[in-house]
Amino acid sequence: MSSLGAQMLSPLESGHRVWEDPSFIKWRKRDPHVTLHCHESVGGSLKYWYERNKVDVLVSKSAVWNDDAVQGALDSAAFWAKDLPFVKSLSGFWKFFLAPSPTKIPMKFYDPAFQDSGGKLCQTHGFDRPIYTNVVYPFPLDLHTFLRIILLAAIEHASKFLKNGRDSRLPAEFEITDYCYPYDSGKNNVLAVQVLRWCDGSYLEDQDHWWLSGIHRDVLLLAKPQVFITDYFFKSNLAENFTSADIQVEVQIDSTREIPKDKIFGNFIIEGALYDTGSWYSSDGSADLLSSKVADIALNPSFDPILGFLGYVLVGKLEKPKLWSAEQPNLYILVLTLKDASGHMVDCESCLVGIRQVSKAPKQLLVNGCPVIIRGVNRHEHHPRVGKTNIESCMVKDLVLMKQNNINAVRNSHYPQHPRWYELCDVFGMYMIDEANIETHGFHLCGHLKHPTSEQSWATAMTDRVIGMVERDKNHACIISWSLGNESSYGPNHSAAAGWVRGKDTSRLLHYEGGGSRTTSTDIICPMYSHSMGNSSGNIDEYWEAIDGTFGLQGGFIWDWVDQGLLKESSDGSKHWAYGGDFGDTPNDLNFCLNGLTWPDRTPHPALHEVKYVYQAIKVSLQESTIKITNTHFFETTQGLEFSWAAHGDGYELGSGILSLPLIKPQSSYDIEWELGPWHPMWASSSAGEIFLTITAKLLHSTRWVEAGHVISSTQVQLPPRNQITPYVIKAADATLSTETIDDTVRVSQQKFWEITFNIQTGTIESWKVEGVPVMNKGISPCFWRAPTDNDKGGDENSYYSRWKAARIDNLKFETRTCTIQNTTDHLVKMEVVYVGIPGDEDSSSAQNALFKVDMIYTIFGSGDLVIECSVTPSSDLPPLPRVGVEFSLEKSMAQIKWYGRGPFECYPDRKAAAHVGIYEKNVGDMHVPYIVPGECSGRADIRWVTFQDKDGIGIFASTYGSSPPMQMSASYYSKAELDRARHNKDLQGNDIEVHLDHKHMGVGGDDSWTPSVHDKYLVPAVPYSFSIRLCPITAATTGLQIYESQIQN
Repeated sequence: MSSLGAQMLSPLESGHRVWEDPSFIKWRKRDPHVTLHCHESVGGSLKYWYERNKVDVLVSKSAVWNDDAVQGALDSAAFWAKDLPFVKSLSGFWKFFLAPSPTKIPMKFYDPAFQDSGGKLCQTHGFDRPIYTNVVYPFPLDLHTFLRIILLAAIEHASKFLKNGRDSRLPAEFEITDYCYPYDSGKNNVLAVQVLRWCDGSYLEDQDHWWLSGIHRDVLLLAKPQVFITDYFFKSNLAENFTSADIQVEVQIDSTREIPKDKIFGNFIIEGALYDTGSWYSSDGSADLLSSKVADIALNPSFDPILGFLGYVLVGKLEKPKLWSAEQPNLYILVLTLKDASGHMVDCESCLVGIRQVSKAPKQLLVNGCPVIIRGVNRHEHHPRVGKTNIESCMVKDLVLMKQNNINAVRNSHYPQHPRWYELCDVFGMYMIDEANIETHGFHLCGHLKHPTSEQSWATAMTDRVIGMVERDKNHACIISWSLGNESSYGPNHSAAAGWVRGKDTSRLLHYEGGGSRTTSTDIICPMYSHSMGNSSGNIDEYWEAIDGTFGLQGGFIWDWVDQGLLKESSDGSKHWAYGGDFGDTPNDLNFCLNGLTWPDRTPHPALHEVKYVYQAIKVSLQESTIKITNTHFFETTQGLEFSWAAHGDGYELGSGILSLPLIKPQSSYDIEWELGPWHPMWASSSAGEIFLTITAKLLHSTRWVEAGHVISSTQVQLPPRNQITPYVIKAADATLSTETIDDTVRVSQQKFWEITFNIQTGTIESWKVEGVPVMNKGISPCFWRAPTDNDKGGDENSYYSRWKAARIDNLKFETRTCTIQNTTDHLVKMEVVYVGIPGDEDSSSAQNALFKVDMIYTIFGSGDLVIECSVTPSSDLPPLPRVGVEFSLEKSMAQIKWYGRGPFECYPDRKAAAHVGIYEKNVGDMHVPYIVPGECSGRADIRWVTFQDKDGIGIFASTYGSSPPMQMSASYYSKAELDRARHNKDLQGNDIEVHLDHKHMGVGGDDSWTPSVHDKYLVPAVPYSFSIRLCPITAATTGLQIYESQIQN
């Protein structure tokens, strides 16, 4: 084999520094083509797809996100090659050697006798370290300095030495027949792969993701005959009324020896057929797969080779095709066969195909003639344990979650993804933008360098990446648009790539946002929107008010799907999700990789509820006296849905039932006069202060992605008030108060029921006991600060956080200027406290530097009610405030929270459309939202009343009072100071329960996370505010609703 080794001499071994040459993109690599399966027969191909398509929500339940994922990845690699007799998976535990630089490569590392270190993968298995950057390249911006080389050697079959191509996200295929020992030689073959961590291609792969090295996709050995099918392109042309489709398949035949085309034509037969998968799973499992054929596709011998295609063209016709869309993902199996002159099978290939039409009209993207709405997300390939490696159940989990949350489109950000991902999107029904592996974001910071998109020397590398993507993925129905990449400025290399795509594929649109909407390289404007970093996704409902109401707006793709945290072991052996810098990686962009709607293990963030709500296709609205129910689907009727209604008065159910509706066709609506609905009698007889009607749509039958009963749409509307509500003013009751003054404290009590102790020097409550049980141990004090969110920090010196810090709002202390007892009777105690809020490092006498003046009047009634009237006067030169409210601390035992307001999940003033008004109950620990980087969290919006009780029902009640509007409420074991201080959720320790009741709370924002982007209406300007809060003791004998209703008179 030494002579063969010499024949395989790599350019690397010749001394040429190919990793610094952008024009050198491949060596001995075969041209790109569709994924090949190498079937032995037509029946074998159909059985293969029959098994592969048996994927549903049950598969997602086996998704693994911990160390078990390593075996899961190996199992998936084996599954993807199962039932393919001429495909062998070489994925597994490879021997591994890490060299420090290209010049330190061990000689003859590919020799079977070479002593390697033995290992598994790369950075996620202890070799070197992961690096996270968003824009900055983690290596110098020149072509002469690189850091690492990774060498991998397999244990058994294949070639002696192979050099990969440049694109790390597309397959590199090599013919190795001449370099293998024969089967019966008694010798083992060795596959040795040399992988460079950095090369010139790395400049084109500056995506906002972890830099991880190694072979993260399958290694396969394929066996093909001497004459074989090497590529094919399925095309369908639908009749104007969509009643038939003309089928055309361009097929390329390859040979290991030079055979003229006419010889192949004379000695081989090329045939094709379409099989309908629709009936495969309706039987008892013994489906006759061969009988599902619906169209033959035959060779067109008179085909005129135009546009340079020199292969073979098969044609056919399909009558009454079942069209593919995300709503109805009808699929066919295309099977191609190559037979010899005697009819014996030589080669067989197949793939999933869908019949659909993608086109454009003025300001519209059309699928099957309809301007579909793109309810999308961007998705990186990311796993917290195995990095960029894919696992079948985890990909299915992504799709199941997306479909369950009304997501119908995905943008592959920002590179071609695993071939199985496309098959799954075809099967589940997911519109896709397929994106080339091109991003040069780091060049934006280097104006002195010419951009690769304008450099002729980079043209080949850029176009090769686009061509490779299109050639591999061209038969997938889910792809409605190609993308030339992301954040790579704009130049003639884009134009060249766009020209090739338009010439190759006229059946899809083209996208590239880098040059704006006026270039020849894009048909659609498709920017990423709603940056979901931490506690974010504010005002997304306003996006969708605009999208639903504006011609030419058809949706978008949220950034992004998953928090890209990696599992890291702590010193105590526990594991947590790590981000940039946690591995000692420099440079890094910290936690900017945590932008997901889900955590790394796909647990949904609270914001995903909001996304599901704005993405729901069944819309319900109350317009004057009419409830309008609209089906915004384009292909699905409401036949498979069950509608129900529920009416709630002051939080408690008044009635519910099935809502009988006629079938609503796509893009149609049905109106109900609300006074004629089945809920009206309950409304008419109720004395509730406010009544809400909720209309819900559930699936009647199980689908591939969810079980029957799943809620696809739920909308709450407030019905007109039946009675005029007048806030009730609490009056002095007959109960006698006991007031006792000792030194600086005033103790007010009512027999043994409750006792409040005030400090008359500070004006704060030192303790509150109910039936002898300590309830409150600190408070009540003004509060204007919150633990900053990621969005609060966006914008450097212009960020809200920087402006708050500059104004020293983060370090306030409240000095008591006056504390006077204004009135004391047997039934009432009234006390006024005047605070000034000054920076914590200021002297207490610096009243002229006060940032806030707060007047608080406490009125204690014999009933046990404590009414607090707050008047806040901020300094006029302060920036918008984080919050305006009060805070206090409760004993840890007051852990059971029940509230009447929005919920049950976390919500904020600009992210609450999905949160219905109702009565909810949670434990304090469950209120906490464990964002990987802690900050403001656990809030609930529009709170009318809330109770905090121990296991015996003892605690306190709080509500708005008088004409004050509903509050923002949060309760947490973690103080705002601790949330601000902690860098990871694991760092939180917790103590007593810190409660915030806010008259005003700033929105969380979400347009982006690098500018101050909270919308004006959700800001809290520094102006005077007045509000009132009521608190009172509560026991198990009383409910929060009873106390609340006692302060409302009809």
